[in-house]
Amino acid sequence: MLLSKIFWLTLLARPLQTSTASLLRSVSADSPDAGREQVRLSTGWRFWRSENIPDGIIYERRSDASNESLLELKPWILPMGNAFINDPEDWHDQPDSNLDIDIEYTRSGFDDSGWENVTIPHDWAIRLPFLTGSRPVIPTSMGNLPVHGVGWYRKQLDLSAEDARKKIYLDVDGAMAYPMVWVNGQLAGGWPFGYNSFRVDITPHIKTGESNILAIRAENPAGRFSRWYPGAGLYRNVWLTKVSPVHVAHWGTFISSREVSDASAVVDLSVTVENRAESNAEVLVLTEVFEFNTQSQNIGRSVAKFEPAKLEISATDGKASFNGSVTIRGPHLWGPPPAHQPNLYAAVTRVYQGKRLVDEYETKFGIRSLEFHPDNGLLVNGQKVYLQGVNQHHDLGPLGAAFNMRAARRQLEMLRDLGANAIRMSHNPPAPELLELTDEMGFLVINEIFDSWEESKTPLDYSLIFQDWREPDLRAFIRRDRNHPSVIVWSYGNEVKEQSSDDERAAEIAIYLRNICHAEDPTRPTSTSMHFSSPNMTLPTTQDVISLNYQGEGMRYGPAYEHITGGNHKTPQYQAYHDAFPGKLIMGSEVASSLSTRGAFLFPVTPYNSAPVNDSYGGNSKTREISAYELYTADAGSSADRIFLTQDEKPFVSGGFVWTGWDYLGEPYKYSSLHTGGWGIIDLAGFKKERFWLYQSRWRPDLKLAHIIPHWNWPGREGEVTPVHVFSAADEAELFLNGQSQGRLKKGTEEYRFRWDDVKYEPGELYVQTYKGGSEWAADKVQTTLEAYSLHLSADRGHVASDGDDLVFVTMEVVDAEGKVVPKSNNTAIFSVSGPGEIVATTNGNPGDFTAFTSLERRAFNGLALAIVRSYAGASGELKVRATSEGLQGTEISIEV
Repeated sequence: MLLSKIFWLTLLARPLQTSTASLLRSVSADSPDAGREQVRLSTGWRFWRSENIPDGIIYERRSDASNESLLELKPWILPMGNAFINDPEDWHDQPDSNLDIDIEYTRSGFDDSGWENVTIPHDWAIRLPFLTGSRPVIPTSMGNLPVHGVGWYRKQLDLSAEDARKKIYLDVDGAMAYPMVWVNGQLAGGWPFGYNSFRVDITPHIKTGESNILAIRAENPAGRFSRWYPGAGLYRNVWLTKVSPVHVAHWGTFISSREVSDASAVVDLSVTVENRAESNAEVLVLTEVFEFNTQSQNIGRSVAKFEPAKLEISATDGKASFNGSVTIRGPHLWGPPPAHQPNLYAAVTRVYQGKRLVDEYETKFGIRSLEFHPDNGLLVNGQKVYLQGVNQHHDLGPLGAAFNMRAARRQLEMLRDLGANAIRMSHNPPAPELLELTDEMGFLVINEIFDSWEESKTPLDYSLIFQDWREPDLRAFIRRDRNHPSVIVWSYGNEVKEQSSDDERAAEIAIYLRNICHAEDPTRPTSTSMHFSSPNMTLPTTQDVISLNYQGEGMRYGPAYEHITGGNHKTPQYQAYHDAFPGKLIMGSEVASSLSTRGAFLFPVTPYNSAPVNDSYGGNSKTREISAYELYTADAGSSADRIFLTQDEKPFVSGGFVWTGWDYLGEPYKYSSLHTGGWGIIDLAGFKKERFWLYQSRWRPDLKLAHIIPHWNWPGREGEVTPVHVFSAADEAELFLNGQSQGRLKKGTEEYRFRWDDVKYEPGELYVQTYKGGSEWAADKVQTTLEAYSLHLSADRGHVASDGDDLVFVTMEVVDAEGKVVPKSNNTAIFSVSGPGEIVATTNGNPGDFTAFTSLERRAFNGLALAIVRSYAGASGELKVRATSEGLQGTEISIEV
């Protein structure tokens, strides 16, 4: 086996004898076999799930599945990673014998008529009821949803006789977890890491000119295999890719730019071509660069052509690569708005054999320069860009982990409105389409892959497969994503346990992973996020950039945190790291860790600018709410106010990524009986928490806004102190209660909000007028409302595409007779729809509401609820959404399909 591997390596590219000019004269752009075909396999799937292991197989035995009778398929799956293992000595041998097992779900004759019809992407757990009981098999830390078990997906594939001349691949963008692919009863491959994309060559197993049965098995352990909600099943897209035996390899292009200016830029290209035919191939490779219109998704004018490349590629699994460069004059640079524009290009690579065009491969990319300066921070195209970032988990709230382009775009649109310009993918590879969106919208991205290394954080996490899969997972991850201009840093670890247990071993692993990153992409720096390591330890010395979780601002630090016992107390560490590593950029990869429940205000209010949550200040263990005064945090965290103060004090810090942009499923913090932790600036429904306006006033200082908290419905608090705070970029503000001034305040140098902490409640109106530079800036008012009177619906758009994917998000408000939202209302509403569509989920943003997301009956939470609407594929017409509630006037809204 080893000899054959070495022989394969010797059959690399060598120059063709035919001249480039003659080849160019002979090629034809009208070849009937030209190009590649990629089909999204979204419909026609049948699905069935068992909470146990129904088929007698497993990837490898775990503590939750130790039955000796189970057949381990690890030996047949491991060779899938060989293409991403650099040293042939480390390749995994394919077992000599074929897999001798007959699984009825993989057979063409199996009757799956009783299985559920589903559309991919599909998350089997999100549409099921929450688990109950004192010790559910999936704990609240993972969202209390039934992600456990084995799920089988089956689909019929019809391939024409013409496909016999092609190589047929199945491309899976992600499947949770341990996915295995079967075709016509035969195991074709798999990839255990549920977040990574992978390709399976199904050519040997298909029958052209007739129907084939594709079966995919996904399995999630029973127990804690994640620290958050992971999703379940084929939760990302699946594609059928048909290509000529000679074609651009999977993720086979790499494009980068250098010497970038407004006048010109050098674009470097690497292309790998693969030959899966039975004879050697002589090819000509041509690549042309075009402008790319992100609005129309169309290619524009041609701007450059690379020199043609001649390659000779050995038969049967041979590969050949070439590198080229071209200068583009007057390039349209990529960068984050508002100072930059996210301009994109498309490189079209064509592969010719003789006169035949056998493959055409498109690579979108952006031209931009990055400089990571230890004192000036991040420079994009020579201009400083302060990182106003957020961390984002992969779930889409009530839609679960099943990726949806419209839902993802909505999240990014709201973050852009917030003023965010950067996203950290915590803590796993995202869906490929999400990076397409960050490219198009101009977000900077920290792309992250591992939450654990050798040491586990949960009993059944990635540490079980780290040793076998760390190299193929990391190389595949980078090859997939390295052409995205939005990606600026590779992160290969988050708060790994080795930091605290074995610093030297942590450094060894970090160097190993860092070297892989540099080999796959020498153009970007790498890092791992550190919450325990100190500047005098070994792990930080291995980092290209310093990424700190929480310790930059201090952990359990400040007068309000002094009473906390245990834990990792740290004084602010930015300066210590800057002194220890004066040549490295420093960023806060996780900052804040603030907590709040939208619309919930608790008294008394802490006098500090940052305080931990407890039942004395900020928390209520009976209602499981955390005050929306936005001053309260996890024990090791900091409020937004203290983050801003530290950043102003340490201008060399390049910025930070708030934990988190949106609420996400799992990881409840203060109160275990919640399905989300309340970390987000935006809640699970997509409703803005009060913190939204605090960050917006900081991140968009030219935006004229003023936002008063709290609401002003406090029956029973008449005459009691009810502090009023205002968020604004203004420098002065005057507050009025029922026309009486409560004082005009100036912001101090260490203040980021206006605080009137002695206001006594009386019903009526609060009004604030703010000033900047002596001139009026912005005003806001809140009023005591009347009783709840009716429901009001509004949609984020008035239309929805009839593609079966597009969504409309419909907000329901409980309002009084004057149309004002009643802030504490919790009326139960029933949603319904008529016309060519359906309601796929409802929610209200309440972390303590365990009503199934599919329920059409939903209580409002602090005046609001949400319905998510999808049209039927191929339909048209008018879709009407209606909401009714006992004792209130109902309402409806029309949406054009």
